[in-house]
Amino acid sequence: MSTATVPRSADHEHRSALSNDFAGTLYQLRLFARRDRIVLPLWTAALGLLLPITYVGSIESVYPTAADRIAFATTTAASPAQIAMYGPIFNASPGAVTIWKAGALYTIIALAVILTVIRHTRGEEESGRAELVESASVGRYSGLTAALLLAIGAAGLTGVMSAAALIGGGLPVGGSVGFGAALAGSGIVFAGVAAIAAQVSTGARVARGVALSVLAASFAIRAVGDAGSGAASWFSPQGWSLQLRPYAGERWWVLLLHLTTTVVLVGIAFALLRQRDRGAGLIAERPGPPAATAALAGTLGLAWRMHRGTVVAWTVGLGLYGLLIGSAAKGIGGQIGDSQAIVDIIERAGGPKSLEESFIGFGLTFLGIAGSAFAISAALRMHGEEAAQRLESVLAGAVGRTRWAASHVLFALLGPAIAMLVAGLAVGLTYGSATGDIGGTLPGVLAGALVQLPAIWLCAGVTVALFGLLPRFTSLAWGVLVTFVLIFIVGSIANFPQPVRDLEPYSHLPKLPGGEFVAAPIVWLLLLTAALLTAGLVALRRRDLT
Repeated sequence: MSTATVPRSADHEHRSALSNDFAGTLYQLRLFARRDRIVLPLWTAALGLLLPITYVGSIESVYPTAADRIAFATTTAASPAQIAMYGPIFNASPGAVTIWKAGALYTIIALAVILTVIRHTRGEEESGRAELVESASVGRYSGLTAALLLAIGAAGLTGVMSAAALIGGGLPVGGSVGFGAALAGSGIVFAGVAAIAAQVSTGARVARGVALSVLAASFAIRAVGDAGSGAASWFSPQGWSLQLRPYAGERWWVLLLHLTTTVVLVGIAFALLRQRDRGAGLIAERPGPPAATAALAGTLGLAWRMHRGTVVAWTVGLGLYGLLIGSAAKGIGGQIGDSQAIVDIIERAGGPKSLEESFIGFGLTFLGIAGSAFAISAALRMHGEEAAQRLESVLAGAVGRTRWAASHVLFALLGPAIAMLVAGLAVGLTYGSATGDIGGTLPGVLAGALVQLPAIWLCAGVTVALFGLLPRFTSLAWGVLVTFVLIFIVGSIANFPQPVRDLEPYSHLPKLPGGEFVAAPIVWLLLLTAALLTAGLVALRRRDLT
């Protein structure tokens, strides 16, 4: 009798302990949803509705006939550089052609999910809020569970919205659902990656670096695999999403790879969480030297120590993307064929001299958008230092606020300039080698890369102004960038009013290479940036630290 009772009691205690570990999950989920009430709906709607609708409308206008789509698909399949950038195109149906470049969304949603999970896990621990919340009746696993539910739910909602948008655009239901499922699948896999990164590292910045490194490696494996035999793509979650083949005979079993991998990764994350202490990581921080070097004697040296890894990573990333743009530019006319609509779009964004130069100018604009993200990330480091309460210790010495902030602003301006210079060299050398005229093409391409800097620096100025004037809303700088990008991409297609289209800075820049250099917009953007930087630094001197 007693031997039968003991196991039931032990099992009851085990279930009770497990229930306590997850106590408060719904409370934390509501808390995280409230804290993400602006950014999360923004990226969910952008990926789930605006971009798919934009792709459908643009493809219908650019390739209206079957012959146009066949020519496009044939030329694309013969371009390893384009396949490496976006993945293979499996047929010339309207759906397959529509979602070909939308394959980039598989990487974008992974990035959004990574940032969401780490913000609400390791970011909460680093700020001390997690310890405060868990002092109440909240279980050990509730925070991670809530963050995963929020991120995975947002990824799933994005997939549903994108499928509905494609179906609403007149595309077949099966392929539309397949694309939505593939998009959501890429997101949920990297939710598991981010959950593990949050347990391994000791800070949110390191966790983001670990997770984004995995994402970059996954993209590289997919790109190399698709440009080659395709075998390596099966080792990449983004490759799985492409291999589901929406609108080309959907292979639904591929979704099992996403689901199985996610379950395994999430299980590992929970196991790691159980083994570590709150606020600590499984990889311990290395102790620093007993005495600081001369390079750390001032604020500039400290800022360089904090930004150097980011500068290197962004420079390498933009440089690699520049190589792809330069490789894909040669022969772009064969892919476009006789489509006057796409010629007009590219020439409007890239300049009028030649189609290849216009394509390069268009690609450099997107490199400028990436450089803007770099500038915002670097400027937000000031907000991170203040939120982590390290700023007060620095300012307790003989360091002024303006001097401290200026050291970070320098890298928010100089870092993107270095990255764009390297990217411009990569584009110019690659394209020049393909045309056999490096000396004739490189100067114009470099000018096209560097002319993006005023728009990039404007985003840094917006971030600094928010940090000084409205520190609680500093992260809205990302929303400003997203708004700029949406206006730039969607504005001309959706016929936005001209005053609205004038709000984004990228279309005002000179269209180089090939176009005419006009100094007036550059001067205005630089003056606006200077005003924003000045306002932010002056406000920082006058306000209280948070």
